[in-house]
Amino acid sequence: MRKTWLTLAGLSLAGLFFSESMNAQEAPKQTAQTLNRSVTQTQQLKYWLFLPKGYDAKGSKHWPLLVFLHGLGERGDNLELVKKQGPAKIVEQQPDFPFILVSPQCPADRWWEVDAIGALIDEVMEKHAVDAQRVYLTGLSMGGFATWELGLKTPERFAAIAPICGGGNPYPPYGFEPKRAEALKTMGIWAFHGGKDPVVKLAESERMVEAMKKYGCREVELTVYPEVGHEAWTETYNNPKLYEWLLKHSRLFSLSP
Repeated sequence: MRKTWLTLAGLSLAGLFFSESMNAQEAPKQTAQTLNRSVTQTQQLKYWLFLPKGYDAKGSKHWPLLVFLHGLGERGDNLELVKKQGPAKIVEQQPDFPFILVSPQCPADRWWEVDAIGALIDEVMEKHAVDAQRVYLTGLSMGGFATWELGLKTPERFAAIAPICGGGNPYPPYGFEPKRAEALKTMGIWAFHGGKDPVVKLAESERMVEAMKKYGCREVELTVYPEVGHEAWTETYNNPKLYEWLLKHSRLFSLSP
């Protein structure tokens, strides 16, 4: 027992000595630093590109662009999977589809990275006769979440978006510069969801739509299929009214000075 007491006493004295030593010197302090380095990231996305009947790269006509984002089950490196549903499937039977259609594939075991989608849109617009005022975005399930995310992040890109059985973070646009907040208000939004969706609850779309209304979005709508589960995309993408609605919208607002 005495040996234990002596050990503890020794530790106490050592602690006292260390404390006095620190007081004798200047205590270490945090210093403010700034990182100033260029950070680059290489992105690779495989995608289907559909050019509508009558498209002429050298002609004067510019075409509307529709970007389609698939769901979780079509990820990977087999690009054929993207044609299973949605617009990428429709254009296989309808060569008169009136849009340039871009249908990328999300890599395996990944989530959509919206910055990569934005870079893809930029590349397609640079290389093809795209009408910059008529760019549209749609997606289902995982792609529906990405549609909301990219649409809210860069609303000035899109004339209209159509997320299906998606959701996300309805972060307020007040952090945006004023022009971007105004761009959000003028972007057309039409969301779709199954009333009996067991995978992504209807409340996800309802929450996003209500938030957009509170932010002052001038055209935001939610269509609910009461008896439909998760597969709300089949009825949506087979409805010609969706494409008619998209084509009614032009991006009249720009962030340019």
